[in-house]
Amino acid sequence: MKFNVPEMSCGHCTGTIEKAVTAADANATVTCELSSRTVTVESGLPPEQIADVIRTAGYEPQMIAA
Repeated sequence: MKFNVPEMSCGHCTGTIEKAVTAADANATVTCELSSRTVTVESGLPPEQIADVIRTAGYEPQMIAA
């Protein structure tokens, strides 16, 4: 699944998002692209739950692809 995260602007942001997602699903693979401000997640959790995790970390994700 892929999310646009407009507020993600630095390494601290990507680290926060990666840590939050892997805390929710230890087997998740998280790839953050600062240049496009996108987050790609491979996880067994549903997209809505991943979006909630990112939101709880302080960012407003917009689903691009499930």
